[in-house]
Amino acid sequence: MNFVNKYGKGILICLLIAIPSWIIGKMFPVIGGAIIAILAGMIIAMFWNDKQKAEAGIKWTSKIVLQTAVVLLGFGMNLGVIFETGKQSLPIILCTITTSLVLAWIMKKVLKVPTNTSILVGVGSSICGGSAIAATAPVIGADDDEIAQSIAVIFFFNVLAAIFFPMLGKALGFDTMHGDAFGIFAGTAINDTSSVTAAASTWDSMWGLGSATLNKAVTVKLTRTLAIIPITLGLSFVRAKKERQASNFSLKRAFPMFILYFILAAIFTTICVNLGVDSSVFAPLKELSKFLIIMAMAAIGLNSNVIQLIKTGGKPIAVGATCWCGITIVSLVMQHVMHIW
Repeated sequence: MNFVNKYGKGILICLLIAIPSWIIGKMFPVIGGAIIAILAGMIIAMFWNDKQKAEAGIKWTSKIVLQTAVVLLGFGMNLGVIFETGKQSLPIILCTITTSLVLAWIMKKVLKVPTNTSILVGVGSSICGGSAIAATAPVIGADDDEIAQSIAVIFFFNVLAAIFFPMLGKALGFDTMHGDAFGIFAGTAINDTSSVTAAASTWDSMWGLGSATLNKAVTVKLTRTLAIIPITLGLSFVRAKKERQASNFSLKRAFPMFILYFILAAIFTTICVNLGVDSSVFAPLKELSKFLIIMAMAAIGLNSNVIQLIKTGGKPIAVGATCWCGITIVSLVMQHVMHIW
């Protein structure tokens, strides 16, 4: 009962924002429910002057619900299938991720961008957009404004990619008889699953390929998603090293236990599928994960300062643009070197 009294109002408000955001996101998948929720939360926050009674629940949602969503993402991964079908794209994935992280670090130094923001934009650009940001933010201790800003930057370039990449693929002369080349391109150079799906589906429609491009792109995208594990663990050790130098160091606080649960969920799914369990059994958990991310984004929007985000938005966009261009160029060069197109 104490939990309900303390957190109930804030959680309920986030839930009420998340439900319509999730429905609208289904109608407009390129935008997605997470963006709609975070924008709705920001708009409400501008006019909601007294949210003291709901503040604890909102913060709980932005932290605990977000971590729970990341754990549930693990149930959408059959590690065996991803490793087997992702071999061809693995060199490209490694190069694009490295490129994005290095460019984010360089731009942080050049433009004096806050460390957490540059990390979130770099990780979100290189791995899987909002999901990667959701997993990384608690590890590095990012605040809600930093998360909101990074999500906004990633969304902007997601939309551009979904619209222009099929045109770019045609201009570059990608093979139109099968979807492998464009599927790998979309899976390695576009960060969020919704935009990967949109671009790949457009290419299938343009050339009558059924779902060949989409299947390839999604598999490559899932392979990229696995990079969440080493990157978040690496960041947690860096943070632990810094905290070890301080008197308040705590290994339990520094180590992201929810990432361990994420890994266990993926292993559990892989074992079950290999034992004959239909992968569709885990579909509700994957859907719940997406909904909880939307709910957490509503909380982050409610905790964000819109005016401050606008004032400081130019530099993060520059970081995102640099990462996006770098990933696109490296993906194309690697495919050419590997004779994929």
